[in-house]
Amino acid sequence: MSDATRGRTRQDWIAAPGRSLRGEVRVPGDKSVSHRAVMLGALAEGVTEIHGFLEGEDTRATARIFSQLGVRIETPEATRCTVHGVGLHGLQGTDAALDCGNAGTGMRLLAGVLAGQAFDSVLVGDASLSKRPMRRVTEPLATMGARIRTGTDGVPPLQITGGQALHGIDYALPVASAQVKSAVLLAGLYADGETIVREPHPTRDYTERMLAAFGWPIEFGPGIARLGGGHRLRATRVDVPADFSSAAYFLVAASVVPGSELRLAAVGMNPRRTGLLQALRLMGADIREENPCDNGGEPVADLVVRHAPLHGIEVPEALVPDMIDEFPALFVAAACASGTTVVRGAAELRVKESDRIASMAAGLRTLGIAIRETPDGAVIEGGRFGGGSIDSHGDHRIAMSFAVAAQLAGGEVRINDIANVATSFPGFVELATGVGLGIAAPSAS
Repeated sequence: MSDATRGRTRQDWIAAPGRSLRGEVRVPGDKSVSHRAVMLGALAEGVTEIHGFLEGEDTRATARIFSQLGVRIETPEATRCTVHGVGLHGLQGTDAALDCGNAGTGMRLLAGVLAGQAFDSVLVGDASLSKRPMRRVTEPLATMGARIRTGTDGVPPLQITGGQALHGIDYALPVASAQVKSAVLLAGLYADGETIVREPHPTRDYTERMLAAFGWPIEFGPGIARLGGGHRLRATRVDVPADFSSAAYFLVAASVVPGSELRLAAVGMNPRRTGLLQALRLMGADIREENPCDNGGEPVADLVVRHAPLHGIEVPEALVPDMIDEFPALFVAAACASGTTVVRGAAELRVKESDRIASMAAGLRTLGIAIRETPDGAVIEGGRFGGGSIDSHGDHRIAMSFAVAAQLAGGEVRINDIANVATSFPGFVELATGVGLGIAAPSAS
């Protein structure tokens, strides 16, 4: 499905050096938490209040799907969402396709939920999502008894046959993936017996924490989660922390732009999410945590970041699963650092919204940075940015990362095809320019 058929207007940015980053910002709510809050709120008994909900296209797509399935969802004000749960077996089927838009998280987690329903359903997505691999989810679900047919080469659409009797499995993930783990656990809510997921490396545990908050008995720790079927979800209040992935661009920008000092308020500090923070500190970044607290089971803190000279490192592979979405921003930090940065063990980047290794390498080369791709990472030499035209490949994280790179460029940087930024970070330009970044939107076609 093309952008044109979805009615989306192509948009570009022109970015150039602004000023030192100063002030305090709160980035939008965490996308991963927002997705899961709507899903579990819909499947719970009672009314769930979600505060700090990310009003992005991805999360709205998930909310829209549950509305199609008979769940009443109200938005009394921006970033607040009220979900009237229908219980585990209260969803109602529809003949219409369920459109996940650009949301890979939404599609993969929904596959787990819908595998246990009595009705058939079809999950579709936009042009980018329609190229992303889904067998990593459909295969373990099939082992549980689900019937899901994919498109050619294992990509969407997903045609899910309802009325299947699911059973628990003990599943060892071949590749660490919080989305696959979550899909299996969500299917496990509907399964007979115990479902266990084992990971080669610990991944984000948002689903496990939120299931516990909604009252489902679950045991989990680094690298393993287990639950049994046959229980109920109970509605609760969810306070969504500020999204660490959205904060990442500001952490890098304030680290590399001279004279910067920026406070990022109430950022989610889930330890399975903050690998970039550790990597930046290894590179010499000056980032301090203040006002730590626990917010509904999720750790939260203010982050104060000051400009500091960065140096290249070999990124510890143990950090890779905990920063998989932040690698585009890390590539920019590496290009600004003195010396060489080596990334290994990040092959997952090749099957994101774009091939993020190839996309970042092409863009950095355009701006004059020496970078060598490897199958599972890259070797990046720090240098000076020139100007040029960058293709974001419709990938929101690529677009925002090059907006940061442009702050140190020797000329204007045109970043093409940035419409998907709204999927995860609505209002990025306004927030970024407000603290000092130089970004304009000169054209739409």
